Amino acid sequence: MKKRLIAAAVFFIVGVVFFILDQNNISLGEFSEGRSVSHYLMVICIIGLAYEFAVLLVGVLILRRRGAPGEVKMLSGLLRTVAIIGFLLTFLAGFGKLSAIGAVAAGFAGLLLGWSLQAPVSGIAAWVLICLKRPFRLGDRIFLPSLGLLGDVMEIGPMYCVLNQVGGSVGSEDAVGRAILIPNAMLFNQVVINYTVQQGEAYILDEVMARITFDSDWDAAEQILLEAAREVTGDIIHATGKEPYIRSDIYDYGVYLRLRYMTMATNRPMISHRINQIIFRKFQKHALVDFAIPFVYSYRKGMQSGIRAPSAPTEQPIAEMDIHFIVDGIDDQPLSGEELAKVGELAKKIDQIGLLQPVVVKKTGENRYSILAGHQRLRACKMLGWQSIPAIVRE
Repeated sequence: MKKRLIAAAVFFIVGVVFFILDQNNISLGEFSEGRSVSHYLMVICIIGLAYEFAVLLVGVLILRRRGAPGEVKMLSGLLRTVAIIGFLLTFLAGFGKLSAIGAVAAGFAGLLLGWSLQAPVSGIAAWVLICLKRPFRLGDRIFLPSLGLLGDVMEIGPMYCVLNQVGGSVGSEDAVGRAILIPNAMLFNQVVINYTVQQGEAYILDEVMARITFDSDWDAAEQILLEAAREVTGDIIHATGKEPYIRSDIYDYGVYLRLRYMTMATNRPMISHRINQIIFRKFQKHALVDFAIPFVYSYRKGMQSGIRAPSAPTEQPIAEMDIHFIVDGIDDQPLSGEELAKVGELAKKIDQIGLLQPVVVKKTGENRYSILAGHQRLRACKMLGWQSIPAIVRE
């Protein structure tokens, strides 16, 4: 700012000097056709002084509203361009070339202006249509599929619509506070999906999934899911009149229970988080409901040292048993090459991640058990040289 004040003072003092010279007909020389040099130098000083004062004024105004320094730099560049054009016009006027060059420049300027105003005119037309038809409004959440852009409408102007981006770097449906400018002219050839077309009832259907084991109490699990949805979305249920419901799919390692409920379009991640939190805590406390994970019969059973909740009447405890006490009735039968390869592959997996499911044995005598389930696992553990193995003993 200090440099600007000094430059403004210099332009002012030099301009006053040229003004006095011009008023007293003291000539420093003449351009063509008797044009006084001091007169045009005075005009140049006036343009320079106006430029410096304009930059100072812009800086003060932006500083008062706590704007970024980059804004001052941007507007200063625009004002500098205007000042340079003023200098050039003054120079051409001094040599008497302004009229001739102005006619040619006006023609090119008209063509350039017509070409450059296509987008602004289209943008203004789109702005008018948005205001009249209101396909979306301030606060709506819209999606532009061709741009892969989801955001909340913050501002609708004559040239741009400003969106608060949703997702982006966090990969979620939370607004991230990053402003995205969409030229209105683009909206003529873009598909825009409005997620909240009715702001008073900005609700959409959402889903939370829980995967349970085959031996879980289905009815109890379903009740936990429904109660969680009702607890979190009670006000939404009251507003929409739509109750949560369950849909299911059965897979090789468990049952998918899909809880479907109405949620707020702009607050979906927080609502689903709270529902998941309640479901998880209630599953942990319930003895007859258990999470299933791929290739493991049960989360709790998959832990070699873990025993399911003692209150569960159908569960057998897991014991660490000497592997030599277990007799496999088909141990003496030779394995084919394919079977031996399968056992070797299983042994490699068990060596990497451990035995996720215990074998099932039956007691046949003192320190003697016969294998009921898990022949391949027993062989793989023997191949690894294990001395003991987790086992469930059946009477």
